[in-house]
Amino acid sequence: MSTLSTDWRHRPTHRRVWGLALPMILSNLSVPLVALIDTAVIGHLPHAHQLGAVAVGATLYTFLAWAMGFLRMGTTGFAAQAAGRGDGAALRQILLQGLLLAMGLAFLLGLVALPFSHLALAMMQPSADLQQMTLDFFHTRLFGLPAALASYALVGWFLGTQNARAPLAILLITNVVNILLNLWFVLGLDWGVVGSARASVLAEWTGALTGLAMTRPALRAWPGRIAGEALKRWSNWQPLLTVNRDIFIRSLALQSVMFLVTAQGARLGDATVAANALLLNGLLLTSHALDGLAHAVEALCGHAIGARDRTTLRRSLVVAGGWSLIASTAFALLFMGAGNLFIQMQTNIPEVRETALIYLPYLAVMPLLAVWSYLLDGLFIGATRAREMRNAMLVSVALIAPVAWLAFDQGNHGLWLTLLAFTLLRGLSLGSIAWHLSRKDGWFTHA
Repeated sequence: MSTLSTDWRHRPTHRRVWGLALPMILSNLSVPLVALIDTAVIGHLPHAHQLGAVAVGATLYTFLAWAMGFLRMGTTGFAAQAAGRGDGAALRQILLQGLLLAMGLAFLLGLVALPFSHLALAMMQPSADLQQMTLDFFHTRLFGLPAALASYALVGWFLGTQNARAPLAILLITNVVNILLNLWFVLGLDWGVVGSARASVLAEWTGALTGLAMTRPALRAWPGRIAGEALKRWSNWQPLLTVNRDIFIRSLALQSVMFLVTAQGARLGDATVAANALLLNGLLLTSHALDGLAHAVEALCGHAIGARDRTTLRRSLVVAGGWSLIASTAFALLFMGAGNLFIQMQTNIPEVRETALIYLPYLAVMPLLAVWSYLLDGLFIGATRAREMRNAMLVSVALIAPVAWLAFDQGNHGLWLTLLAFTLLRGLSLGSIAWHLSRKDGWFTHA
């Protein structure tokens, strides 16, 4: 029997993977559920530019917030390795450093957000109605940015300690509050696009405060004390900041590609940008579900690397990889068979529905191409190998640039083909680096 087959049949690994993945899948799915609810609420208002404003405004906010995704990813890897060593003092230090970074970065982003939004909209050249509503939405969302970044650090830290229930609580509370307030503010109080933004702000602060309250009982399982002097020494910040720097560059490159997709869609008209928003909600749904398995890989592989356990590392990858492939195939079949219902659920504007149906096949293909980059991201994050993640992303962006230029005149079809090609390149570039490291037993020489 092959090693691959033996690893797949190891039932304790299946239990460990799903013990972490299932709560994260449930909590992660609440994120695209919120986007779907937001879209469905705004999408049943009378004008396409209202739906477009939420799509573009959310993209601007996401560009800033998700570029800070290193606060979660960097924290997870270091916390997982500290947990593998049983180092309670290091866990406390990592948590505090993550929260301090979140507050500092929220302040800096607040300074650049206003000029950024005007520059971005100048590039998109939207209609006058779409531009004003987008600015109203985006400026309101900025009040939730400190809470959103703090939640990134908290979720990453809890995942590193293999505590999937706390992130589940944070994300579910955040998103349930968001859904309820969206329905109340937009439909009940008739606050429109700004009401949707206000709901998100209040929900983000609710989630962050919930996470902070949960850290105290969680720390009891990891005895130790953090020395105040440790936070004053550069040597104690350098590893985290170095990893975060590389993940930031990687995330910025990724978000730039997604931003350009929205920007180019906005140039093609209000109906197109709204239709793309509906389809990208499907990508959001897929990515957050598959990320649940990737989060399990982060925690289990990081713990195995910290404990220098090669067998557990290999088994975790095989089991999580197998389930990721099964899940991505299921999503592809779902969008092929029921994609029209997915679109109809989100809007009743005929022009937007018709436009979205034209490009639905691209969404159906996406999960099969995207699954590999999600899974490998989890491995590299758990190993705190941010430099390799950064390099793979930059190579992918460099290779996709000529494709994007050639596809520029092909309208929205060219836009989606470029996105598919970029997704494929992400998986191939990460896979080649992972294969090279595995041949050299390089996962443990870095830890």
